[in-house]
Amino acid sequence: MALVYCGVIFSLLTPVVAQAKTYYWISHGSPADPVWTYFLAGAKQWAADTGNTVKTSFFNGDVAAQQEAEREAIAAKADGIVTSSPDPGSLVKIAQEANAAHIPIINFNTPDPTASFNAYVGGDNVVFGRHWAQYLVDHHLIKAGDFVWMPVEVPGATYGVQEEQGAASVLKPLGITWEVTDSTLDQAEIISRMSDYLTAHRQKIKAIIGLGDLVQGSIKRVFDQVGVKPGEIPVIGWGDSLDTTQEVLDGYVVAAQWQDPQATSYVALSLAAMAASGIPPGFNVITGALYDKTTANIYAKILSGK
Repeated sequence: MALVYCGVIFSLLTPVVAQAKTYYWISHGSPADPVWTYFLAGAKQWAADTGNTVKTSFFNGDVAAQQEAEREAIAAKADGIVTSSPDPGSLVKIAQEANAAHIPIINFNTPDPTASFNAYVGGDNVVFGRHWAQYLVDHHLIKAGDFVWMPVEVPGATYGVQEEQGAASVLKPLGITWEVTDSTLDQAEIISRMSDYLTAHRQKIKAIIGLGDLVQGSIKRVFDQVGVKPGEIPVIGWGDSLDTTQEVLDGYVVAAQWQDPQATSYVALSLAAMAASGIPPGFNVITGALYDKTTANIYAKILSGK
């Protein structure tokens, strides 16, 4: 469209409405895990805000099924894929196939630098694990010769492996020993297994590092069942659930890790869309903050939607 004013022609650019695109949001986690409901909420919000279609799926740690879903997304010529990594190295070939098909593939939640993802959005699990262990040391909650228990939901899963690696870099030089135990993704089974372990090893456990949100959010129930008082055994680890924010406020957990789950999904999908439009990310976005009783209410409000 053009306007004529004083003999001069002015052109008005009519905005072109972008055609809706289809993105795949793929999680190795469980929809029963409270933190994943927040990751999912971020993906849904992004779809609502942009008008694009986001196809979401959960795979409960089933690596083969997730790999198949990723290949189906590539075959369907997705405009972009946003995916967590179930195990180190498990998506290396998938990422290569997406690269070859010129489909942006953004890694979120659990990083794997061995895969050729276009970018990563989320926390650095190795750094998180190191910070948790260092917090316990710096606050004189553990010392040389002590034993630390590290419960996790899924044995061998990327997040637990990386967090243990980070914690080990602090604990091992100090002569502090530890054990990682798995607890499954079933809440009742988690409480049962953790209660049994704590009962059997209560005398030697000097601290607990919760390597996942489900185990961390079960601390109060387990302590109450076994008869451990809040603060009797210092606990640190994940903090992406209302259960954990309340545990911090009540003194069951000394500090917890916020992961920015909604923002992580939202930003990851935004980077996928940017890449699909021909603007390569060329950078990662690292999220996360450690909170204690003084700031727990901030995250409780976010998680409760207030």
